[in-house]
Amino acid sequence: MKRIGIDVGGTNTDAVLLDGLRVLTTIKSPTTPDVTTGIKTALAALIARAGPEMREAGAVIIGTTHFVNAVVERQRLNRVTAVRLCLPASSSLPPFVDWPSDLRELVQQDTILLPGGFEVDGREIAAFDDRLMEDAARRIADSGVEAVAVSGVFSPLRGDHELRAAEALEKFCPNVSVTLSRDLGRMGLMERENVAILNAALARLARVTTKGFREAIAASGLDARLYLTQNDGTVMSAEAAERAPVLCFSSGPTNSMRGAASLSGVSDAIVIDVGGTTSDIGMLVNGFPRQANGVVEVGGVRTLFRMPDVLCLPLGGGTRVHADPLRLGPDSVGYRLTELGRVFGGDVLTATDLGVAAGRAAIGARERVADVPSATVRWFEAAVASMLENGIESSKTRAGDIPLLAVGGGSFLIPPELKGVSEVLFVEHHDVANAVGAAMAKISGEVDQIFSDVGREDAIRTATALAQERARDAGADPGSIETIEIEDLPMAYMPGNSRRVRVRVAGELADV
Repeated sequence: MKRIGIDVGGTNTDAVLLDGLRVLTTIKSPTTPDVTTGIKTALAALIARAGPEMREAGAVIIGTTHFVNAVVERQRLNRVTAVRLCLPASSSLPPFVDWPSDLRELVQQDTILLPGGFEVDGREIAAFDDRLMEDAARRIADSGVEAVAVSGVFSPLRGDHELRAAEALEKFCPNVSVTLSRDLGRMGLMERENVAILNAALARLARVTTKGFREAIAASGLDARLYLTQNDGTVMSAEAAERAPVLCFSSGPTNSMRGAASLSGVSDAIVIDVGGTTSDIGMLVNGFPRQANGVVEVGGVRTLFRMPDVLCLPLGGGTRVHADPLRLGPDSVGYRLTELGRVFGGDVLTATDLGVAAGRAAIGARERVADVPSATVRWFEAAVASMLENGIESSKTRAGDIPLLAVGGGSFLIPPELKGVSEVLFVEHHDVANAVGAAMAKISGEVDQIFSDVGREDAIRTATALAQERARDAGADPGSIETIEIEDLPMAYMPGNSRRVRVRVAGELADV
Protein backbone atom coordinates (compact mmCIF):
# COMPACT_ATOMS: atom_id res chain seq x y z
CA MET A 1 0.00 0.00 0.00
CA LYS A 2 1.33 3.41 -0.94
CA ARG A 3 1.93 6.10 1.67
CA ILE A 4 2.95 9.76 1.60
CA GLY A 5 5.35 10.99 4.26
CA ILE A 6 5.81 14.71 4.94
CA ASP A 7 8.20 16.31 7.41
CA VAL A 8 8.02 20.05 8.07
CA GLY A 9 11.39 21.37 9.21
CA GLY A 10 12.58 24.84 10.08
CA THR A 11 14.19 25.25 6.65
CA ASN A 12 12.66 22.68 4.27
CA THR A 13 9.46 20.69 3.91
CA ASP A 14 10.23 17.20 2.59
CA ALA A 15 7.73 14.81 1.03
CA VAL A 16 8.07 11.24 -0.24
CA LEU A 17 5.83 8.65 -1.89
CA LEU A 18 6.48 5.09 -0.72
CA ASP A 19 5.24 1.73 -1.93
CA GLY A 20 5.98 -0.60 0.96
CA LEU A 21 9.68 -0.07 1.70
CA ARG A 22 10.44 1.29 -1.78
CA VAL A 23 10.90 5.04 -2.28
CA LEU A 24 9.10 6.07 -5.48
CA THR A 25 9.35 9.88 -5.50
CA THR A 26 10.87 12.57 -3.29
CA ILE A 27 10.69 16.36 -3.23
CA LYS A 28 12.16 19.10 -1.05
CA SER A 29 10.69 22.61 -0.89
CA PRO A 30 11.32 25.64 1.35
CA THR A 31 9.20 25.77 4.50
CA THR A 32 6.70 28.62 4.54
CA PRO A 33 5.76 30.70 7.60
CA ASP A 34 2.29 29.19 7.19
CA VAL A 35 2.87 25.45 7.69
CA THR A 36 -0.38 24.45 5.93
CA THR A 37 0.57 26.37 2.79
CA GLY A 38 3.94 24.63 2.80
CA ILE A 39 2.26 21.22 2.93
CA LYS A 40 -0.07 22.14 0.06
CA THR A 41 2.95 23.22 -1.99
CA ALA A 42 4.83 20.01 -1.16
CA LEU A 43 1.86 17.82 -2.10
CA ALA A 44 1.38 19.70 -5.37
CA ALA A 45 5.05 19.22 -6.26
CA LEU A 46 4.90 15.52 -5.34
CA ILE A 47 1.77 15.02 -7.47
CA ALA A 48 3.42 16.78 -10.42
CA ARG A 49 6.42 14.47 -10.18
CA ALA A 50 4.72 11.18 -9.27
CA GLY A 51 1.65 11.46 -11.49
CA PRO A 52 -1.34 9.11 -11.16
CA GLU A 53 0.43 6.88 -8.61
CA MET A 54 -0.20 9.55 -5.98
CA ARG A 55 -3.94 8.85 -6.14
CA GLU A 56 -3.31 5.33 -4.81
CA ALA A 57 -1.88 6.60 -1.51
CA GLY A 58 -3.98 5.43 1.43
CA ALA A 59 -2.36 7.58 4.11
CA VAL A 60 -0.63 10.91 4.49
CA ILE A 61 1.66 10.92 7.53
CA ILE A 62 2.95 14.32 8.68
CA GLY A 63 5.70 15.20 11.11
CA THR A 64 5.73 18.79 12.32
CA THR A 65 7.30 20.95 15.01
CA HIS A 66 4.25 23.23 14.91
CA PHE A 67 3.17 22.45 18.47
CA VAL A 68 6.51 22.59 20.25
CA ASN A 69 7.32 25.82 18.40
CA ALA A 70 4.18 27.38 19.87
CA VAL A 71 5.43 26.62 23.39
CA VAL A 72 9.00 27.75 22.72
CA GLU A 73 7.89 30.95 20.93
CA ARG A 74 5.08 31.68 23.46
CA GLN A 75 2.54 32.04 20.67
CA ARG A 76 -0.89 30.64 19.73
CA LEU A 77 -1.52 29.18 23.22
CA ASN A 78 -4.89 29.29 25.00
CA ARG A 79 -5.39 29.83 28.72
CA VAL A 80 -5.82 26.85 31.06
CA THR A 81 -7.31 26.11 34.47
CA ALA A 82 -5.40 23.42 36.35
CA VAL A 83 -7.36 21.08 38.64
CA ARG A 84 -5.30 18.92 41.00
CA LEU A 85 -6.90 16.06 42.97
CA CYS A 86 -4.63 15.77 45.98
CA LEU A 87 -5.94 17.26 49.24
CA PRO A 88 -5.03 17.06 52.03
CA ALA A 89 -1.63 16.12 50.53
CA SER A 90 0.58 17.58 47.76
CA SER A 91 -0.53 21.19 48.18
CA SER A 92 2.71 22.98 49.11
CA LEU A 93 3.83 23.26 45.47
CA PRO A 94 0.77 24.31 43.43
CA PRO A 95 0.35 23.93 39.65
CA PHE A 96 2.50 26.28 37.50
CA VAL A 97 4.93 26.82 40.42
CA ASP A 98 8.06 25.93 38.41
CA TRP A 99 7.03 27.48 35.08
CA PRO A 100 8.91 30.38 33.48
CA SER A 101 7.10 33.57 34.49
CA ASP A 102 6.34 34.70 30.93
CA LEU A 103 4.76 31.37 29.99
CA ARG A 104 2.84 31.14 33.26
CA GLU A 105 1.33 34.60 32.74
CA LEU A 106 0.32 33.62 29.22
CA VAL A 107 -1.31 30.27 30.07
CA GLN A 108 -2.51 30.28 33.69
CA GLN A 109 -6.19 31.08 34.15
CA ASP A 110 -6.81 29.49 37.56
CA THR A 111 -5.66 26.67 39.86
CA ILE A 112 -8.05 24.51 41.86
CA LEU A 113 -6.98 21.93 44.46
CA LEU A 114 -9.56 19.35 45.55
CA PRO A 115 -9.67 16.20 47.71
CA GLY A 116 -8.63 13.01 45.95
CA GLY A 117 -5.70 11.08 44.58
CA PHE A 118 -4.12 7.80 45.63
CA GLU A 119 -1.19 6.38 47.53
CA VAL A 120 1.47 4.37 45.73
CA ASP A 121 -0.27 1.14 46.78
CA GLY A 122 -3.61 2.24 45.32
CA ARG A 123 -5.32 3.38 48.54
CA GLU A 124 -7.26 6.66 48.42
CA ILE A 125 -5.57 9.71 49.93
CA ALA A 126 -9.06 11.12 50.36
CA ALA A 127 -12.46 10.29 48.93
CA PHE A 128 -13.50 12.11 45.76
CA ASP A 129 -15.98 14.88 46.64
CA ASP A 130 -18.65 15.19 43.94
CA ARG A 131 -20.13 18.39 45.38
CA LEU A 132 -16.80 20.23 45.49
CA MET A 133 -16.00 19.05 41.96
CA GLU A 134 -19.35 20.28 40.68
CA ASP A 135 -18.76 23.66 42.34
CA ALA A 136 -15.36 23.82 40.65
CA ALA A 137 -16.91 22.92 37.28
CA ARG A 138 -19.43 25.77 37.61
CA ARG A 139 -16.59 28.15 38.50
CA ILE A 140 -14.69 27.03 35.41
CA ALA A 141 -17.77 27.46 33.20
CA ASP A 142 -18.31 31.00 34.52
CA SER A 143 -14.67 31.94 33.81
CA GLY A 144 -15.00 31.28 30.07
CA VAL A 145 -11.68 29.43 29.92
CA GLU A 146 -11.18 27.18 26.86
CA ALA A 147 -9.29 24.28 28.42
CA VAL A 148 -8.81 22.41 31.71
CA ALA A 149 -5.98 20.11 32.79
CA VAL A 150 -6.86 17.53 35.47
CA SER A 151 -4.15 15.76 37.44
CA GLY A 152 -4.39 13.36 40.35
CA VAL A 153 -1.76 11.88 42.61
CA PHE A 154 -0.68 8.49 41.20
CA SER A 155 -3.35 8.64 38.48
CA PRO A 156 -1.34 6.35 36.11
CA LEU A 157 -1.84 3.69 38.80
CA ARG A 158 -5.49 4.51 39.41
CA GLY A 159 -7.30 7.04 37.24
CA ASP A 160 -10.75 6.76 38.84
CA HIS A 161 -10.80 10.27 40.30
CA GLU A 162 -9.59 11.97 37.13
CA LEU A 163 -12.33 10.22 35.17
CA ARG A 164 -14.99 11.35 37.64
CA ALA A 165 -13.67 14.91 37.41
CA ALA A 166 -13.92 14.71 33.61
CA GLU A 167 -17.56 13.58 33.88
CA ALA A 168 -18.41 16.62 36.01
CA LEU A 169 -16.64 18.97 33.62
CA GLU A 170 -18.46 17.47 30.64
CA LYS A 171 -21.78 17.96 32.41
CA PHE A 172 -21.33 21.57 33.55
CA CYS A 173 -18.98 22.98 30.88
CA PRO A 174 -19.36 20.79 27.77
CA ASN A 175 -17.55 23.23 25.47
CA VAL A 176 -14.33 23.15 27.48
CA SER A 177 -11.46 20.95 26.28
CA VAL A 178 -10.37 18.56 29.06
CA THR A 179 -6.95 16.90 29.35
CA LEU A 180 -6.36 14.10 31.88
CA SER A 181 -2.78 13.61 33.03
CA ARG A 182 -3.28 9.82 33.27
CA ASP A 183 -3.50 9.69 29.46
CA LEU A 184 -0.17 11.41 28.81
CA GLY A 185 2.50 11.32 31.48
CA ARG A 186 4.33 8.84 33.64
CA MET A 187 4.88 8.63 37.39
CA GLY A 188 5.82 12.01 38.87
CA LEU A 189 2.94 14.34 39.76
CA MET A 190 4.34 17.76 38.89
CA GLU A 191 6.00 16.75 35.63
CA ARG A 192 2.90 14.81 34.53
CA GLU A 193 0.72 17.76 35.51
CA ASN A 194 2.94 20.06 33.44
CA VAL A 195 2.46 17.80 30.41
CA ALA A 196 -1.31 17.94 30.88
CA ILE A 197 -1.30 21.75 31.17
CA LEU A 198 0.86 22.16 28.06
CA ASN A 199 -1.46 19.82 26.19
CA ALA A 200 -4.51 21.81 27.28
CA ALA A 201 -2.81 25.06 26.25
CA LEU A 202 -2.46 23.67 22.72
CA ALA A 203 -6.11 22.61 22.38
CA ARG A 204 -7.17 25.40 20.03
CA LEU A 205 -3.99 25.23 17.93
CA ALA A 206 -4.33 21.45 17.59
CA ARG A 207 -7.85 21.79 16.18
CA VAL A 208 -6.84 24.52 13.74
CA THR A 209 -3.69 22.69 12.62
CA THR A 210 -5.27 19.30 11.96
CA LYS A 211 -8.13 21.03 10.15
CA GLY A 212 -5.59 22.82 7.96
CA PHE A 213 -3.78 19.56 7.23
CA ARG A 214 -7.05 17.88 6.21
CA GLU A 215 -7.90 20.80 3.95
CA ALA A 216 -4.47 20.61 2.33
CA ILE A 217 -4.98 16.90 1.59
CA ALA A 218 -8.49 17.49 0.23
CA ALA A 219 -7.29 20.40 -1.94
CA SER A 220 -4.72 18.04 -3.46
CA GLY A 221 -7.48 15.67 -4.54
CA LEU A 222 -6.27 12.82 -2.35
CA ASP A 223 -8.59 10.37 -0.62
CA ALA A 224 -6.21 9.42 2.17
CA ARG A 225 -6.31 9.22 5.96
CA LEU A 226 -4.26 11.71 7.95
CA TYR A 227 -1.78 10.66 10.63
CA LEU A 228 0.79 12.61 12.64
CA THR A 229 4.10 11.25 13.90
CA GLN A 230 4.82 11.01 17.62
CA ASN A 231 7.82 11.58 19.87
CA ASP A 232 8.64 7.86 20.04
CA GLY A 233 8.92 7.29 16.28
CA THR A 234 5.40 5.95 15.78
CA VAL A 235 2.20 7.54 14.44
CA MET A 236 -1.20 8.56 15.74
CA SER A 237 -4.45 9.41 13.98
CA ALA A 238 -5.31 13.06 13.40
CA GLU A 239 -8.18 12.68 15.86
CA ALA A 240 -5.77 11.43 18.55
CA ALA A 241 -3.33 14.25 17.74
CA GLU A 242 -6.09 16.80 18.35
CA ARG A 243 -6.53 15.35 21.84
CA ALA A 244 -2.80 14.96 22.60
CA PRO A 245 -0.66 17.40 20.58
CA VAL A 246 2.18 17.19 23.14
CA LEU A 247 2.90 13.67 21.87
CA CYS A 248 4.03 15.28 18.58
CA PHE A 249 6.58 17.66 20.17
CA SER A 250 9.76 15.93 19.00
CA SER A 251 8.58 14.16 15.87
CA GLY A 252 11.21 15.77 13.61
CA PRO A 253 14.30 14.05 15.07
CA THR A 254 12.47 10.75 15.55
CA ASN A 255 11.32 10.74 11.92
CA SER A 256 14.92 11.13 10.77
CA MET A 257 16.11 8.33 13.04
CA ARG A 258 13.37 5.94 11.91
CA GLY A 259 14.06 6.86 8.30
CA ALA A 260 17.78 6.24 8.77
CA ALA A 261 17.07 2.80 10.25
CA SER A 262 14.69 1.86 7.42
CA LEU A 263 16.94 3.12 4.61
CA SER A 264 20.16 1.60 5.98
CA GLY A 265 18.92 -1.64 7.49
CA VAL A 266 20.96 -0.82 10.61
CA SER A 267 18.97 -1.05 13.84
CA ASP A 268 21.60 -0.06 16.43
CA ALA A 269 23.65 3.04 15.66
CA ILE A 270 24.09 6.72 16.35
CA VAL A 271 22.19 9.02 13.98
CA ILE A 272 23.09 12.60 13.11
CA ASP A 273 20.47 14.59 11.22
CA VAL A 274 21.93 17.83 9.86
CA GLY A 275 19.19 20.21 8.80
CA GLY A 276 19.24 23.82 7.77
CA THR A 277 19.48 25.23 11.29
CA THR A 278 20.49 22.47 13.72
CA SER A 279 21.98 18.99 13.99
CA ASP A 280 20.14 16.38 16.06
CA ILE A 281 22.12 13.49 17.54
CA GLY A 282 20.30 10.42 18.84
CA MET A 283 20.71 6.70 19.38
CA LEU A 284 18.86 3.92 17.58
CA VAL A 285 18.02 0.90 19.75
CA ASN A 286 16.29 -1.99 17.96
CA GLY A 287 15.39 0.38 15.13
CA PHE A 288 13.64 2.94 17.34
CA PRO A 289 14.93 6.15 18.96
CA ARG A 290 16.24 5.72 22.48
CA GLN A 291 13.78 7.29 24.91
CA ALA A 292 14.75 9.80 27.58
CA ASN A 293 14.27 8.30 31.04
CA GLY A 294 14.71 11.54 32.95
CA VAL A 295 13.05 14.92 33.02
CA VAL A 296 12.92 16.75 29.67
CA GLU A 297 12.45 20.52 29.57
CA VAL A 298 10.14 21.92 26.90
CA GLY A 299 10.15 25.69 26.66
CA GLY A 300 11.52 25.84 30.21
CA VAL A 301 8.84 23.51 31.62
CA ARG A 302 9.85 20.23 33.29
CA THR A 303 8.08 17.25 31.73
CA LEU A 304 8.25 13.48 32.05
CA PHE A 305 6.65 11.57 29.18
CA ARG A 306 7.55 9.88 25.90
CA MET A 307 10.38 11.95 24.43
CA PRO A 308 13.45 10.88 22.46
CA ASP A 309 16.89 11.25 24.00
CA VAL A 310 18.19 13.75 21.45
CA LEU A 311 21.04 16.26 21.65
CA CYS A 312 20.56 19.36 19.50
CA LEU A 313 23.62 21.24 18.20
CA PRO A 314 23.66 24.67 16.49
CA LEU A 315 25.05 23.33 13.22
CA GLY A 316 23.12 23.26 9.95
CA GLY A 317 23.47 24.09 6.30
CA GLY A 318 22.30 27.63 6.99
CA THR A 319 24.53 28.23 10.03
CA ARG A 320 26.39 31.53 9.61
CA VAL A 321 30.19 31.66 9.60
CA HIS A 322 31.45 34.87 11.22
CA ALA A 323 34.85 36.49 10.63
CA ASP A 324 37.13 38.56 12.89
CA PRO A 325 37.29 36.37 14.88
CA LEU A 326 36.24 33.18 13.12
CA ARG A 327 33.10 31.81 14.74
CA LEU A 328 30.60 29.13 13.70
CA GLY A 329 27.00 30.13 14.45
CA PRO A 330 24.94 29.74 16.48
CA ASP A 331 22.67 31.91 14.29
CA SER A 332 21.36 30.60 10.98
CA VAL A 333 19.76 32.00 7.85
CA GLY A 334 17.32 29.06 8.01
CA TYR A 335 14.88 28.75 5.12
CA ARG A 336 16.46 31.80 3.42
CA LEU A 337 19.63 29.81 2.65
CA THR A 338 18.92 29.67 -1.09
CA GLU A 339 18.44 33.44 -1.03
CA LEU A 340 21.29 34.58 1.23
CA GLY A 341 24.00 31.89 0.90
CA ARG A 342 26.98 32.91 -1.21
CA VAL A 343 26.91 29.88 -3.53
CA PHE A 344 23.30 30.83 -4.33
CA GLY A 345 24.12 34.44 -5.16
CA GLY A 346 23.75 36.04 -1.72
CA ASP A 347 26.36 37.71 0.45
CA VAL A 348 26.15 35.74 3.73
CA LEU A 349 28.87 33.14 4.39
CA THR A 350 27.25 29.93 5.65
CA ALA A 351 28.24 26.38 6.55
CA THR A 352 26.99 25.26 3.12
CA ASP A 353 29.37 27.70 1.45
CA LEU A 354 32.31 26.32 3.44
CA GLY A 355 31.20 22.75 2.68
CA VAL A 356 31.23 23.57 -1.04
CA ALA A 357 34.63 25.28 -0.71
CA ALA A 358 35.97 22.14 1.01
CA GLY A 359 34.74 19.94 -1.84
CA ARG A 360 32.16 18.17 0.33
CA ALA A 361 29.24 19.05 -1.93
CA ALA A 362 28.50 20.32 -5.45
CA ILE A 363 25.83 22.88 -4.67
CA GLY A 364 25.27 26.24 -6.33
CA ALA A 365 28.14 28.17 -7.91
CA ARG A 366 31.44 27.05 -6.39
CA GLU A 367 33.31 29.95 -7.99
CA ARG A 368 31.50 32.31 -5.62
CA VAL A 369 33.50 30.86 -2.69
CA ALA A 370 36.83 30.56 -4.51
CA ASP A 371 38.12 33.54 -2.52
CA VAL A 372 37.64 31.85 0.86
CA PRO A 373 41.14 31.26 2.35
CA SER A 374 42.21 27.62 2.66
CA ALA A 375 43.05 28.29 6.32
CA THR A 376 39.41 29.25 6.92
CA VAL A 377 38.25 26.03 5.27
CA ARG A 378 40.60 23.95 7.47
CA TRP A 379 39.40 25.80 10.57
CA PHE A 380 35.79 25.14 9.59
CA GLU A 381 36.33 21.40 9.09
CA ALA A 382 38.10 21.12 12.45
CA ALA A 383 35.34 23.10 14.21
CA VAL A 384 32.61 20.88 12.74
CA ALA A 385 34.48 17.67 13.64
CA SER A 386 35.06 18.86 17.21
CA MET A 387 31.42 19.87 17.71
CA LEU A 388 30.12 16.55 16.39
CA GLU A 389 32.65 14.42 18.30
CA ASN A 390 31.70 16.11 21.57
CA GLY A 391 28.04 15.51 20.80
CA ILE A 392 28.65 11.85 19.96
CA GLU A 393 30.59 11.33 23.20
CA SER A 394 27.73 12.88 25.18
CA SER A 395 25.15 10.62 23.51
CA LYS A 396 26.95 7.28 23.84
CA THR A 397 26.17 5.13 26.85
CA ARG A 398 28.91 2.54 26.39
CA ALA A 399 32.56 2.48 25.41
CA GLY A 400 33.72 1.49 21.94
CA ASP A 401 33.13 2.66 18.41
CA ILE A 402 29.67 2.37 16.82
CA PRO A 403 28.28 3.02 13.31
CA LEU A 404 27.01 6.49 12.45
CA LEU A 405 24.12 7.09 10.06
CA ALA A 406 24.35 10.51 8.40
CA VAL A 407 21.04 11.97 7.22
CA GLY A 408 19.52 15.35 6.46
CA GLY A 409 20.00 17.91 3.73
CA GLY A 410 23.17 19.17 5.42
CA SER A 411 24.71 15.75 6.08
CA PHE A 412 27.53 16.51 3.62
CA LEU A 413 28.99 18.57 6.49
CA ILE A 414 29.70 15.37 8.47
CA PRO A 415 33.36 14.27 8.07
CA PRO A 416 33.97 10.72 6.75
CA GLU A 417 35.93 9.90 9.92
CA LEU A 418 35.12 10.84 13.52
CA LYS A 419 36.42 9.74 16.91
CA GLY A 420 34.20 7.15 18.57
CA VAL A 421 32.67 6.10 15.23
CA SER A 422 33.43 2.80 13.48
CA GLU A 423 32.11 3.99 10.12
CA VAL A 424 30.07 6.86 8.70
CA LEU A 425 27.23 5.66 6.47
CA PHE A 426 25.55 8.10 4.07
CA VAL A 427 22.31 6.27 3.33
CA GLU A 428 20.34 6.51 0.10
CA HIS A 429 17.75 9.32 0.14
CA HIS A 430 19.52 10.64 3.24
CA ASP A 431 18.38 14.19 2.44
CA VAL A 432 14.70 13.22 2.92
CA ALA A 433 15.17 10.55 5.62
CA ASN A 434 12.81 12.49 7.88
CA ALA A 435 9.92 12.17 5.42
CA VAL A 436 10.78 8.51 4.80
CA GLY A 437 10.70 7.91 8.55
CA ALA A 438 7.28 9.54 8.77
CA ALA A 439 5.90 7.36 5.96
CA MET A 440 7.32 4.16 7.47
CA ALA A 441 6.22 4.86 11.05
CA LYS A 442 4.17 2.34 13.00
CA ILE A 443 1.45 2.67 15.64
CA SER A 444 2.45 2.12 19.26
CA GLY A 445 0.97 1.38 22.66
CA GLU A 446 2.62 1.93 26.03
CA VAL A 447 1.95 1.01 29.66
CA ASP A 448 3.79 2.40 32.70
CA GLN A 449 2.26 0.91 35.83
CA ILE A 450 3.04 -0.32 39.36
CA PHE A 451 2.01 -3.91 40.15
CA SER A 452 1.66 -5.34 43.68
CA ASP A 453 1.27 -8.93 44.89
CA VAL A 454 2.06 -10.18 41.38
CA GLY A 455 5.11 -12.11 40.17
CA ARG A 456 7.52 -10.55 37.70
CA GLU A 457 6.45 -12.66 34.71
CA ASP A 458 2.76 -12.09 35.38
CA ALA A 459 3.29 -8.33 35.75
CA ILE A 460 5.18 -8.12 32.45
CA ARG A 461 2.58 -10.32 30.74
CA THR A 462 -0.28 -8.12 31.99
CA ALA A 463 1.49 -4.89 31.02
CA THR A 464 2.29 -6.27 27.57
CA ALA A 465 -1.35 -7.25 27.00
CA LEU A 466 -2.48 -3.76 28.02
CA ALA A 467 0.07 -2.13 25.71
CA GLN A 468 -1.04 -4.36 22.82
CA GLU A 469 -4.67 -3.45 23.48
CA ARG A 470 -3.80 0.26 23.36
CA ALA A 471 -1.92 -0.24 20.08
CA ARG A 472 -4.91 -2.07 18.56
CA ASP A 473 -7.28 0.66 19.75
CA ALA A 474 -5.00 3.25 18.11
CA GLY A 475 -5.23 1.44 14.76
CA ALA A 476 -2.42 -1.12 14.69
CA ASP A 477 -2.73 -4.42 12.82
CA PRO A 478 -2.98 -7.01 15.65
CA GLY A 479 -0.88 -9.54 13.75
CA SER A 480 2.03 -7.14 13.31
CA ILE A 481 2.40 -5.90 16.90
CA GLU A 482 5.86 -6.44 18.38
CA THR A 483 7.33 -5.59 21.77
CA ILE A 484 9.92 -2.83 21.44
CA GLU A 485 10.93 -2.18 25.01
CA ILE A 486 10.44 -3.65 28.50
CA GLU A 487 11.57 -2.04 31.75
CA ASP A 488 11.15 -3.82 35.07
CA LEU A 489 12.06 -2.03 38.31
CA PRO A 490 11.43 -3.55 41.79
CA MET A 491 10.08 -0.94 44.24
CA ALA A 492 12.08 -0.85 47.49
CA TYR A 493 10.44 -0.34 50.91
CA MET A 494 7.00 -1.30 49.64
CA PRO A 495 4.92 -4.29 50.68
CA GLY A 496 3.53 -6.92 48.38
CA ASN A 497 6.48 -7.54 46.04
CA SER A 498 5.73 -4.28 44.21
CA ARG A 499 7.41 -3.47 40.91
CA ARG A 500 7.12 -0.80 38.24
CA VAL A 501 6.78 -2.17 34.71
CA ARG A 502 6.93 -0.17 31.49
CA VAL A 503 6.21 -1.89 28.17
CA ARG A 504 6.13 -0.35 24.69
CA VAL A 505 4.84 -2.17 21.59
CA ALA A 506 4.36 -1.16 17.94
CA GLY A 507 2.63 -2.51 14.84
CA GLU A 508 1.77 -1.59 11.24
CA LEU A 509 -1.26 0.53 10.36
CA ALA A 510 -4.26 -1.78 10.12
CA ASP A 511 -6.27 0.20 7.60
CA VAL A 512 -3.53 1.14 5.13
